[in-house]
Amino acid sequence: MGIIAAFMVPHPPLIVPDIGRGEERKIQKTINAYKKVAERIRELEPETIVLMSPHQVMYADYFHISPGKGAKGDFGQFGIGQVKMEAQYDQVFVENLCKLADARDLPAGTMGERDRHLDHGTMVPLYFINQYWKQYKLVRIGLSGFPLTKHYELGQCIKETSEILGRKVVLIASGDLSHRLKAEGPYGFQAEGPVYDERIMDVMGRAAFGELFEFPEEFCEKAAECGHRSFTIMAGALDRTEVVPERMSYEGPFGVGYGVCGYAVCGSNPARNFLDQYEQQEKAHVLEQRQQEDAYVQLARRTIEEYIRNRNKIEVPRGLPEEMYTRRAGVFVSIKEEGRLRGCIGTIQAVHSSIAQEIIDNAVSASTCDPRFQPIEEDELDKLTISVDVLGDTEKISSTDELDVKRYGVVVSKGYKRGLLLPNLDGVDTVEEQVAIAKRKAGIGEREEVSIERFEVVRHF
Repeated sequence: MGIIAAFMVPHPPLIVPDIGRGEERKIQKTINAYKKVAERIRELEPETIVLMSPHQVMYADYFHISPGKGAKGDFGQFGIGQVKMEAQYDQVFVENLCKLADARDLPAGTMGERDRHLDHGTMVPLYFINQYWKQYKLVRIGLSGFPLTKHYELGQCIKETSEILGRKVVLIASGDLSHRLKAEGPYGFQAEGPVYDERIMDVMGRAAFGELFEFPEEFCEKAAECGHRSFTIMAGALDRTEVVPERMSYEGPFGVGYGVCGYAVCGSNPARNFLDQYEQQEKAHVLEQRQQEDAYVQLARRTIEEYIRNRNKIEVPRGLPEEMYTRRAGVFVSIKEEGRLRGCIGTIQAVHSSIAQEIIDNAVSASTCDPRFQPIEEDELDKLTISVDVLGDTEKISSTDELDVKRYGVVVSKGYKRGLLLPNLDGVDTVEEQVAIAKRKAGIGEREEVSIERFEVVRHF
């Protein structure tokens, strides 16, 4: 058989009547859609339900799949411990899924469990499903900090596993939309919030899954969504599959967006190979960028490629602009992959005798030593976009009024702690954000007084 249907659902705990105590009636459209989803699942009689939850344990570089025979849970954290449930896991499915992921070098498996109990991102959907259908086994999967492409790949592994085992499988992508729709909501208002919800409901309502890759990470963070990665795994599981989409409901009365969509599977469609299409587009985009790179970025890229492939740090080459040999300056090398930061290391002031040598050393460090990321691997080299910032001299300022987030970078200092943030970064729109991020990078408290310096840069692409 394989995957027979998929559903995108939210997980507000108050939708459970014992928790909502009447408040759930304010999202009656969502309740009605949920009941419709559960009725469909009863009609389909799946043997396995694969559920992706943002509230399952989440690692930066690993997909956690719940191990063991099963798990229990209750809504005690919401004051209703008497509402309980239990799920039996499909151990054979989990075992085969882990093997397929390993074969694709996709870090996913059953290690790293922190809490065996079912999370509310799992329990809310099961609360409705169990009222209509209980003859299934569950596969519970967490999200990761990997790019969206990796989430899509995990979905492809889910699809292949279901086909190998011949299981009748239903997918549940659990995830709320923006948490920043209203000033009086739990997370306040952000302009990106309603924009995200309108856009994601359009994409999911049309099953235009390729467009999921077009949501910038900074935009999603400002919208404070929690379901985008769940939806992308589901999209991967429906790779090359013809579906009939149905937009079932959308509401956001509490400042958080709740969307429900359903997808009936009706055969194969090789043209819906969205990851392949996206990677081809990205490859063409990066190739176009490479053809326009100046000497500064070309040197950084050449350094990175040589070091990653051969562990050889190149010497300063001939034929560079004169300034790169004669001038000393601080330099930052920034690396992105699929629009996400992949490494950034630099020097505030010159350490080496030339800008060229500064670029070489910092390019090696950015690609292998940034503590926030794993070292770049050879199969990533064709996907990287690189920029080089050459820093001007720093100057002390007496007030943040002298900053301009687009023009000036900032250095904050408190004793031996020092943090820097470059100017004109995606997702950093205000001076307050710029200073706050620089403080966090330095380990300085949000309310601590600091010395502030500013600097200008010349950014090379």
